[in-house]
Amino acid sequence: MKITVLCVGKIKEKFFADAIKEYSKRLSRYCKLEIVEVADEKTPDGASDLVVSQIKDKEAERMEKYLPDSSYVIALAIEGKKLTSEKLAEKIDTLGITGTSHLVFLIGGSLGMSDRLLKRADYLLSFSDMTFPHQLMRVILLEQIYRSYRIIHGEPYHK
Repeated sequence: MKITVLCVGKIKEKFFADAIKEYSKRLSRYCKLEIVEVADEKTPDGASDLVVSQIKDKEAERMEKYLPDSSYVIALAIEGKKLTSEKLAEKIDTLGITGTSHLVFLIGGSLGMSDRLLKRADYLLSFSDMTFPHQLMRVILLEQIYRSYRIIHGEPYHK
């Protein structure tokens, strides 16, 4: 299966980049992983709701260029469904068994994701009711995808 993590913004912190590199290496034995970064928009201080919406729409336009019609899209969204690691593994496994060959995970920018991307998604996934920095979310997501594959293959993982 091909998995694309499509996200807004670049990773600037070396410790996040190192963790992403490590999980990418670990995942290479289970899937073809691609990480696509699109540019984020600068947010002016005290931005109005309209400006925030416009920024999210601009970021969405950039992301949509990398969304193949044939892919199954999972958007990370606070209002999404919360799954255990085992249930996420089951979802990934079931998608593969039923013929999905390309899975795309969307991670929005610091302001979140546009409504139109959320509507385009096939599934909304939430990791918590809390908000996390989008750079850290990449690491958490990759760790959970790696954990999912360990579960799928009956390999040990830390509970």
